[in-house]
Amino acid sequence: MTSRYAQLLFTPPVQAHQEEQGSRRNYAAMAEGPAEADRLTPSEAAFIARAESFYLATTGSSGWPYVQHRGGPPGFLRVVDDRTLGFADYRGNKQYITTGNLDTDDRVSLLLMDYPARRRLKILGRARTGTPDRWPASAGPLVPEGYRAVPERVLLITVEAYDWNCPQHIQPRYTVAELEEALKPVRERIAELERENARLLEAARAGGRTP
Repeated sequence: MTSRYAQLLFTPPVQAHQEEQGSRRNYAAMAEGPAEADRLTPSEAAFIARAESFYLATTGSSGWPYVQHRGGPPGFLRVVDDRTLGFADYRGNKQYITTGNLDTDDRVSLLLMDYPARRRLKILGRARTGTPDRWPASAGPLVPEGYRAVPERVLLITVEAYDWNCPQHIQPRYTVAELEEALKPVRERIAELERENARLLEAARAGGRTP
C-alpha cells in the first residue's frame, strides 16, 4: 500500500474504526509520506497490459456510487505513461451513467482482477472524456487489431494512487483460453495414448489374436 493511497482513503471515520479494531498503529505509518500522486512501475504496467476486464466505479450527482464492468482483448486498457491510463469507451446500451457521473465528479476507482494468480490491483484516479480523435498517438491503436467494436469516446485517467490487495478469499477462475492452454499437454498425451492403443489393436488383429 502506498502512502498516497492511505492519505486519500484513511479518512477520520476510517481511522476511528481502525483505532477501535486495533489496526490503527499498523496503518498510521502508511500515510506518512509526500502528498504526491503515485507513478505506475513496470510491474503495474505489465499487469494492466494483460487485463481483459476491470471494474470502474464512479459517483453520481445524487451521491449514489455506480460500478460498471469494462472488458476487451488484452491491451484494451493502456498505460499511456506512468501517470496515465486510457481506454476506448465502446458503444453499449446508451444509458451513459458513467459518462454522466463524470460530468459532476471526475474521481474514479478501478479494480483489476487476476483470478488464476489470485491478485488484484486497485487504482484511484481522475478521469476525463474526449472524442476518439483525442486518443494520444503514443498509446498505440485505439481499437486492438481484429476487435470489432465502435468507440464512441475515449477515457483518460490520471492516476492518483494504487494498492495491491492480498489474495485472501480470491477463488481461482480461468477463461476458456487459459483452460485450453493448461489442458493442451493433457490432450496431446491422450492423443498419443489413443494412437498407441490403435497400433496395438492393429498388431493384435494382424497376429490373429483377439484384443
